[in-house]
Amino acid sequence: MKQFSPNAILALKEALTNIYWKKQDLRSFVYHSIENKLLISTIDWDNNKKAESAGILIDRMVARPDLYEKDLFRLFDVVMHFNDFTHLKQWDDPELKIQKAKDSVEALRKHAAGYFRLKEEKDQAEERKAVFSNMQKEKESFSNMISVLKDDFSRLVMEQNAQKRGFAFEKFLNSLFTLFDLEPKESFRIVGEQIDGAFTFDGNDFLLEAKWQEKPVDLGDLYKLGGKIEGRLKLTLGLVISINGFTADYNDSKSPLMKAMLLMDGADLMAVLENRIDLKDLFFRKRRHASETGDIFLRFNQLM
Repeated sequence: MKQFSPNAILALKEALTNIYWKKQDLRSFVYHSIENKLLISTIDWDNNKKAESAGILIDRMVARPDLYEKDLFRLFDVVMHFNDFTHLKQWDDPELKIQKAKDSVEALRKHAAGYFRLKEEKDQAEERKAVFSNMQKEKESFSNMISVLKDDFSRLVMEQNAQKRGFAFEKFLNSLFTLFDLEPKESFRIVGEQIDGAFTFDGNDFLLEAKWQEKPVDLGDLYKLGGKIEGRLKLTLGLVISINGFTADYNDSKSPLMKAMLLMDGADLMAVLENRIDLKDLFFRKRRHASETGDIFLRFNQLM
């Protein structure tokens, strides 16, 4: 195996960290780039920081050239030819993120150019095209599944029986959260409490309260969920989804019960179903906004 310089190895780690903002997008990119896909499953992409996962991946490849030599070369080649950064435009400070990604790829080219013929050869070009083609097919499949859920939701809107619609809405949310790998649990009852559902996101367990009623959810309803959260472990948070929104006083209370939940309305849900934002990205932005400002209800239209 050719010995890459330490600078080339560091440059590959840096480029992998910067070319995608979401950890799961980076994981998907690596998955479609290498043949030994079992290696990917040995890394905790969800809980590790992005740079940490990239570092573990490359260090393991370098340590076992007998297993990963070809994959390491493929990864070098694909990243060195990475030139589409438009997916970074949806995040905060997009120009900065795009420039950082471009700079890190260019640095990789300088450090590793001596090991590769950068002239396009047909087989190499086809391999790179296959990586991005497979990623695109994965996105199209996901879009189709989202479209099915959107149709299911449209049928719920037409349901006149409020009780029947409420039960169906809980099952619908379970399917939605399953699609986004949030490990949902359906509604359950414990002594004195009814929980509409639960799920896990980014290391936190969330209790779910789903409301589909004519009037906006008021402060009293939010206090009830706060009470359910209070009796759980410290990392437990709450998510309230109210199709018709919340009363204006949702953020007036100074009670700590109100600082352990996030709010989501029908417009937020439609943005997810119309594939205008990833559900996990929406949760991430809501949680970060709440941490920075104390406001537990960041609306999707405030992100645009």
